[in-house]
Amino acid sequence: MFVMPQAGTRRSFLGTVGTGFGALALEALTRLEAASNPKGAGAPDPLNPFEPRPAPKPPKAKSVIFVFLVGGPSQLDTLDHKPLLQKLDGKPVPESFRKALDATRFANVFHGCKDELMASPFTWSQHGELGLWVSSLLPHLARHVDDLCVIHSLQAESNNHAPASYQLHTGDIRPGKASLGSWVTYGLGSVNRDLPGYVTLFDAGPLGGAANYSNGFLPAAFQPTRLRDEGVPVLDLLPPKDFADGQRDTLDLIRDLNLRHRDQRPGFAEFDARIASYELAYRMQSAALEVGDIAGEPAGLRRGYGLEHADARTRAFGRKCLMARRLVERGVRFVQLYDMPDKDGWDAHDNLVKNHEPRARWTDQPVAALLADLKQRGLLEETLLVCASEFGRTPMMQGNRGRQHNAAGFTIWMAGGGVRPGFRFGATDDLGLLAVEHPLQMKDLHATILHLLGLEHEALNHEVSGRLERLTGIAGGARIVHEIVGA
Repeated sequence: MFVMPQAGTRRSFLGTVGTGFGALALEALTRLEAASNPKGAGAPDPLNPFEPRPAPKPPKAKSVIFVFLVGGPSQLDTLDHKPLLQKLDGKPVPESFRKALDATRFANVFHGCKDELMASPFTWSQHGELGLWVSSLLPHLARHVDDLCVIHSLQAESNNHAPASYQLHTGDIRPGKASLGSWVTYGLGSVNRDLPGYVTLFDAGPLGGAANYSNGFLPAAFQPTRLRDEGVPVLDLLPPKDFADGQRDTLDLIRDLNLRHRDQRPGFAEFDARIASYELAYRMQSAALEVGDIAGEPAGLRRGYGLEHADARTRAFGRKCLMARRLVERGVRFVQLYDMPDKDGWDAHDNLVKNHEPRARWTDQPVAALLADLKQRGLLEETLLVCASEFGRTPMMQGNRGRQHNAAGFTIWMAGGGVRPGFRFGATDDLGLLAVEHPLQMKDLHATILHLLGLEHEALNHEVSGRLERLTGIAGGARIVHEIVGA
């Protein structure tokens, strides 16, 4: 019980109360400082940021390959078969489905669409022990459905490309946050000290630009390194022959000068990142050349990835997928792979067949070959392969037999790395319009990926201007989807 002090002791009372507030503030700051480092992993060494750090929990996966299908492929024409949609082709959307959407934040999904349902123009068949329905767009992936964990109920907070893409990559619809790959390498480091911990592979980047895959507010060392799949992996990697012999002495001098400069300016982390980048670039000179030398791979394997395909874009994406396998095989922690060779991606607002058929041809064979190759080498058990997009598409027609964006319920899949093989999770309604069974938020997906890597999503923090930031958000509410995590 609180007792008011007697008269004449007001000063001591205020002093006591002030001390109490000070103690509370000190405790809060202490907790903030303690929470700002990855729990159980310790703070990264600024001069060796990719030094491996033990995960707080036993990991099921050691590396991640994240294949991002830019622009929103239609789940209704790939992996989410809807017989009712086929039956109601050309008819208006039933009122019951409209009312179900009106009661959610996804009511705007009808905007820009005709009130006319459009059946999938592709043929469908069931595959594997899972009996998963797969469209004729994905004949290669269809052979591997029993290795897949298919999620039919992912939802995004935005129906626009860039915000939804930012959310899938960084956990937030706004640009400026740290990407999944940066968080993973921040928490765990990498295994191969001669290669970057986080690599991106693409021709044209995703919609929304570099904010999808950047390090955001995390230290600069955790930004990705872009490697090319053809030719020298990194431009200007090698010095001119006349300067090669003295390169090590030059770098040592630069390092000493940078360290001297840094010591006079404590707390300026960019100097540490600069020193680390020079050292990494020096070590990469031979390692990156070796990892990019895919000519030595067996001829049958190269054909399997599509490297001898008649379509140049299939060959290009096949090289990226093969590079991804070679990178994780050598200990790279996170590889982000984009399939976008042009400005449109899978964004089929008009003529879905004309848009989707070539993109499926460019990606289906290489991704299926990557999955099979990882499995054959025993790498799939420790590599989490994710194939996703920012959202799906509507069952209603848009334009001339196209489909509109749909963030209310769409399909992604994962394989290896501790997820349940041959498993389906969640479901959309009978038209493929809204997730109705186990709706999954992107923060739940992120929490689950971190869990598979042995990281605790609520403990993986970074302090930014006195505020904690997390991949899964500071408001909480993210959950690990244990149903899709294997035993």
